[in-house]
Amino acid sequence: MVLAEDLECLKAIALMGGCRGSVMVSSQVIGEALTASPQTASRRIRALESQALITRTMRPDGQHITVTTAGEEALRREYADYCRLFAHDGAHYVMSGTVINGLGEGRYYMSLEPYKKQFLRLLGFEPFPGTLNLRLSGQSIPTRKKLETQEWITIHGFSAEGRTFGDVRCLPCRINDIPCGIVVPGRTHYPEDIVEVIAGVGLRESLGIKEHDLVNVEVAHD
Repeated sequence: MVLAEDLECLKAIALMGGCRGSVMVSSQVIGEALTASPQTASRRIRALESQALITRTMRPDGQHITVTTAGEEALRREYADYCRLFAHDGAHYVMSGTVINGLGEGRYYMSLEPYKKQFLRLLGFEPFPGTLNLRLSGQSIPTRKKLETQEWITIHGFSAEGRTFGDVRCLPCRINDIPCGIVVPGRTHYPEDIVEVIAGVGLRESLGIKEHDLVNVEVAHD
């Protein structure tokens, strides 16, 4: 667990551009941002480096710091906590999960015309062929269970070419500002810590995410 004072330092570095690339910062500048002495700021920077939350390189012009993927994930977890804390009247659920590779079935099912038409009519978008698969954090699994009390949309199954395709349950959600939907096939093989998300765009490409990246999914509370 990242200590609160270290997380504060990490946030200060990120606000200076550390998530976008290497930034030159001094212990004095960090200390001013934290209202702390340069010595205290230096200790916090070293603590972040020891936890692999930042990388630090000494150059002739000073120290250059970059927030690592692990550092970004720590900040995203903090962000998700604040979303849950300050959501208006508990109006939203927020779940955090890391991107994983799926079984490849989503691409096929999302390309079937009867499903596509229903998603367009009921969700307002035609799904991109494929799903974003997320493995939820331990803290988000209870939230996923709470979603069962929500009003899910039923995408009705159909028969075609001698095959029967079952119903699919869908719950509208958002990732950043992109309208999405959590889908649960009638014959799902995934455990409770896995969710599949569809959208009208390719989420990996649109969000610039890859396997193991952390993603927050927001679901409106009834």
